[in-house]
Amino acid sequence: MQGTIRPPALSPAITRRLDTVVPANLLMDCRWEALRLVREASKAVLGKAAPSPSAMMAWCVTRTMEQHAGFRRLVNKDGIIHELTDFDLGVAVALAGDRLGTAAITLANKLGWTDFVAAYGRAIEETRAGRVGEVQAPLNISSLGAFGVENATPIVVPPAMSTLFIGAAHEKMIKDSGIVYPMEVVTLSLTFDHRVVNGAGAAAFMMELKKQFENFKLPG
Repeated sequence: MQGTIRPPALSPAITRRLDTVVPANLLMDCRWEALRLVREASKAVLGKAAPSPSAMMAWCVTRTMEQHAGFRRLVNKDGIIHELTDFDLGVAVALAGDRLGTAAITLANKLGWTDFVAAYGRAIEETRAGRVGEVQAPLNISSLGAFGVENATPIVVPPAMSTLFIGAAHEKMIKDSGIVYPMEVVTLSLTFDHRVVNGAGAAAFMMELKKQFENFKLPG
């Protein structure tokens, strides 16, 4: 066979970790209006310095993890589950050549809003610049919103116990009290390790996250 040998998209070290995961997935739509309005108001005042929607959503995820202990757990190589009090948050970052890195917001739950936004931006930029290291985050956020992707099923790579895919904002027809109308939503797709939490625990996490998104206001 003629051609060029290329490395796999996922390294063998990562692929081996996948063998231990018992994956399950939940989908949920949530209203986008609150986040969009905060973003627009922030841009009108701060311009390019306004916090990104991604940073706002990461903040919501962190607050939700605080309330749901199952999503503050790591799974080591022996399958032992460790529950954390303070935790990092991982964010998937697309790199050149279809490579993937994960940025880590260290001790995300201990940061106030201003420090969180700064740490988020710094972690993303450092990862894009090639500073890719081992991430010890219970949950990783993934998104292909820049490509217009509305929904996907992410994978979970231990020691993380979950990956949250956040889709691009889009309109969806909603039926409420017999009335059908369009609403701007984002679809949340959560893949979690069933060894760590059950479906009800994951659903409760998603319901709280939906609440955080739909009622978002700038902290402070």
